[in-house]
Amino acid sequence: MNDNNRQNRTNINWYPGHMAKTRRQIKENINMIDIVYEVVDARIPFSSKIKDIDDLIKNKPKIMIMTKSDLCDENKTRTCAKEYEKQGYKVIMVDLINNKGINKIYDITDELLEELNKKREEKGLKKRAYRTLIVGIPNVGKSTLINRLVGKKAAITGDKPGVTKKLSWIRINKDLELLDSPGILWPKLDNEKQSYNLASFSAIKEEILPIGKVACYILDTMFNKYQNNLFDRYGIDYFDIDDVIPAYELIGKKRGCLVSGGEVDYDKVSNLIIRDLREGKLGKVTFDEV
Repeated sequence: MNDNNRQNRTNINWYPGHMAKTRRQIKENINMIDIVYEVVDARIPFSSKIKDIDDLIKNKPKIMIMTKSDLCDENKTRTCAKEYEKQGYKVIMVDLINNKGINKIYDITDELLEELNKKREEKGLKKRAYRTLIVGIPNVGKSTLINRLVGKKAAITGDKPGVTKKLSWIRINKDLELLDSPGILWPKLDNEKQSYNLASFSAIKEEILPIGKVACYILDTMFNKYQNNLFDRYGIDYFDIDDVIPAYELIGKKRGCLVSGGEVDYDKVSNLIIRDLREGKLGKVTFDEV
């Protein structure tokens, strides 16, 4: 299959029908929304941002919530956060495993919607629950975040893209209602680095990009940004993207990715590399930089 054919196939798989439907529904409901929670992965804070989100949410107040902060390179991610703050975002880094940063979401929501409450008060209206739209690309941790806000299991979670299938209202407490939305992407895969970042951290389905290429991209990025982490996990002190066999052989033998006869199983090695990255076994990393 030539590259053009593969690219066309990628675009088809990249933007399934439910994403187009979600976009239409967001536009239809946006006038009843007070504030938007935009969720991104702290390890790829630029790559995981919905490109054209402002076209959907108009000028609504918004908070950027960076999930998986326990797995990121905090210094690099904070530099990215400062870049977003320059663009007018309020940014919160949260650790959903250890429940850190959740209360900041409530505090900043109150801060941003203080004017809304004043206007309602002037009109003689009672304070009502804030209506919040929560958006993000697939598998960025939206459902887990909702469960932390609710304090119980309210949304289905999973490690595969596309778990949430439709818009649904979830009451967090007397002060906050969330409109949950399925993960959405953008129609055209037009940035190779961004695409590989998304594939590396499971934001797009595994069949869209070859796992071997994704694994090699991870090794190359780790070698350029986090050499010590790569050595600590696999014993690799050199990596050449044009000759990946030595690295694959070393990893396969070290981590037991073998078939009968002691031969290295390259597919197992690729899967191991991707899984190790996603689970934090390659250390705390951030692939995006300012």
